[in-house]
Amino acid sequence: MTSMTTPDRRQLLATAAAGALAAALPACASRGTNIESSSSLDYTPAGPARLRILILGGTGFLGPALVEAARPRGHEVVLFNRGKTNPGLFPELEKLRGDRDPSKGEGIKSLEGRAFDVVFDDSGYFPRHVAASAELLRANGTKRYVFVSSISCYASNDIEGADETTACGTLADPAVEEFGAQFENYGPLKAACEEAAKRSFGAEATIVRPGFIVGPGDPTDRFTSWPVRFARGGVALVPGAPSDPLQVIDVRDLAAFMLRLAEDGSSGTFNACGPARRLTFGELVESCRAATQPEAATPRWLPLESLASLGTRLDFPLWVPYAEGSRGFHTWSNARAVAAGLAFRPLDATIADTLSWWRSQPSERIAKLRAGLSAEQEAAVLAKLA
Repeated sequence: MTSMTTPDRRQLLATAAAGALAAALPACASRGTNIESSSSLDYTPAGPARLRILILGGTGFLGPALVEAARPRGHEVVLFNRGKTNPGLFPELEKLRGDRDPSKGEGIKSLEGRAFDVVFDDSGYFPRHVAASAELLRANGTKRYVFVSSISCYASNDIEGADETTACGTLADPAVEEFGAQFENYGPLKAACEEAAKRSFGAEATIVRPGFIVGPGDPTDRFTSWPVRFARGGVALVPGAPSDPLQVIDVRDLAAFMLRLAEDGSSGTFNACGPARRLTFGELVESCRAATQPEAATPRWLPLESLASLGTRLDFPLWVPYAEGSRGFHTWSNARAVAAGLAFRPLDATIADTLSWWRSQPSERIAKLRAGLSAEQEAAVLAKLA
């Protein structure tokens, strides 16, 4: 999306920070990792051999990955959702119909009298909704509640390497149920949802804070747009500098980690950001180029100051300026999560699998990439730079 208003450096930082707040909105010997994907589930669980699992959602992006992680390990999975997103998915599973908002239709009545070993809540955005499901399920005898929050919950992103003890944002109006024009409420809402889950489950509440969730099936195209762009060839505009940090997590690795937390009975709060070591935007670019040879595009890097002087606001997915108040956004410490078993497949594998998935989509889906610059936007900027 572009605007004819010329952004200065401060406006550019503010715009990027607003986009970063939506990092987890529904749809971070190979580069970018040092742990192979097979390590995610190659372990003996400390908890029960078979868990009764409820997924609040289950048919969008993270939900299916949770199902696919749980079933091979013998767990029983039940889904609760409205039946509107991919309703034909997983016909063999029990599906409870309802709405996260207890005031709409039948609300969460189908959960009454049902108890589970663990609940995965990957669809909670408003504390009133999370409180309703957590209170009911706890009263029913459910043992553990795993809530998917976001690193956007933190009040600031100015410190590099910050951990889970960093202060979270707060809502000016605790009753608000809108993200806001600049997604300013998104992070504080997630933080409030965390508290709602903990009020009901206490020490049996587990909070997972991912950053950008990527991989096959991503409905946002934020990650997908990069390998797709490099596969198109030519000169590709890339923001910032090759050394700018980047954190992404493959949806399948996130699902495997969440399942491991459930099997091990792990409590606490975990930044689920990856990879295990520092990844850079330059490495992402080179991995995309390697995956799309021989037609790979040539990157044209646009430093922050050059971006601010272009006179056009540009959509560069995943990137957040490595400057001033957003310097820490892509550098969150994941040490606690890695110690608890979070593992990462190679970035090259995520790129290859994402491209394969993308190329299998219907032609009408491929024609409408949902993130990144259009060819026309990119050509116009390159003409300015010539």
